[in-house]
Amino acid sequence: MTSGKSMLQQALVRLDEAAKHLNIHHDVLEKLQYPRETTQVRLMVRMDDGSRKSFMAWRCRYDDTRGPTKGGIRFHPESSADEVETLAFWMTFKCAVMNLPYGGGKGAVRVNSHELSKAELERLSRSYIQAFARIIGPDRDIPAPDVYTNSMIMGWMADEYSSIVGQSTPAVITGKPIALGGSLGRDDATARGGYYLVRHLEQELGLKRGSRVAIQGFGNAGQHIARLLDDDGYKIVAVSDSQGAIASDSGLDVNALLKAKEHGRSVTTLAGTGDVRAIDANDVIAVDCDLLVPAAMEDLIHKDNAHGIKARIVLELANGPITPEADEILAEKNVIILPDILANAGGVTVSYFEWVQNRQGYYWSVEEVHSRLKTIMDAEGAAIWKRAQEQKISVRSAAYVHALARLSNAIEAHGTQPFFTM
Repeated sequence: MTSGKSMLQQALVRLDEAAKHLNIHHDVLEKLQYPRETTQVRLMVRMDDGSRKSFMAWRCRYDDTRGPTKGGIRFHPESSADEVETLAFWMTFKCAVMNLPYGGGKGAVRVNSHELSKAELERLSRSYIQAFARIIGPDRDIPAPDVYTNSMIMGWMADEYSSIVGQSTPAVITGKPIALGGSLGRDDATARGGYYLVRHLEQELGLKRGSRVAIQGFGNAGQHIARLLDDDGYKIVAVSDSQGAIASDSGLDVNALLKAKEHGRSVTTLAGTGDVRAIDANDVIAVDCDLLVPAAMEDLIHKDNAHGIKARIVLELANGPITPEADEILAEKNVIILPDILANAGGVTVSYFEWVQNRQGYYWSVEEVHSRLKTIMDAEGAAIWKRAQEQKISVRSAAYVHALARLSNAIEAHGTQPFFTM
């Protein structure tokens, strides 16, 4: 992280850069450089041993000009208000990139969820909704899963909200279990969106069947992108998880990797089979490959390790995995970055589909979900790629310009200074 700068201040560099390529009024920047509202509470939860324990929690609604705010809730021991506001800022632009009728939001609880029993986890989840029931709502702010939260936790949260308001309200939260109003196709939506983007831009990117892929982070998104690309003939040559990493010049057995994770084992348990070798988890980004997929947490590629990247293309399935300083280094190396606000937007897009289905009371087939997602990813990916080529800017800058143009139109539709001084 840049010394002296908060995470949000770093993120706002993208806004300033995008503004240089558009003729927008200062009122637009004034509105977008600050979150609309951030609420902080301390949750008090009864533990299994009868004691009570407190947990800091947040919900940020960054901007709602284009519609109700939308964004996940993460349970993580290092969460902070700054992180939540930054993630909500990114969500604002991500929703605008995909032309969804949403603004950006985000939530978090500072907790190591692995230390909680299942009953404690449920009480914490319900406590979060009790605290934020006046903040969220199907027409105001719609949460979803994020880091260390899942469909069951979303089911508990939606149930708690429905109890508070006195009626079934499935559209208040997305990422729910299918049986409770979740959408088919939501489980692999983040990875599938990135996969559709890569496939649509294959020719422009110079990728083809047999291209080598390294994946940093083998959680939900990492596992699904590995499966989709492997099925398409790409060669997965390295993966990492929280316990280590492995690499193979001839390509890893993705089915064996998925089976290991399904049984709660690390990818490192495959080391020693064939030409599979263990490597340091930090070295995955330096593996010789065509496509690097960061699919873990923020700021994983920074000024101290960016020089080691050998990949020609980076697909950001994680949020903010590359710092601005690393961005500059990779630009000098002519590395093409498919940015997070486009590359991982499949998740929020299918969350939008779930919200629509909940409100209609009519549910789509998985084929329809995939088809609608592909149509949007192809259209927005092509538009952003074209803007990058025509304006001779990076794909990241093009994505922010693309989103900012839509946000600017919405903000200016309420009137800016010239309108009121005519």
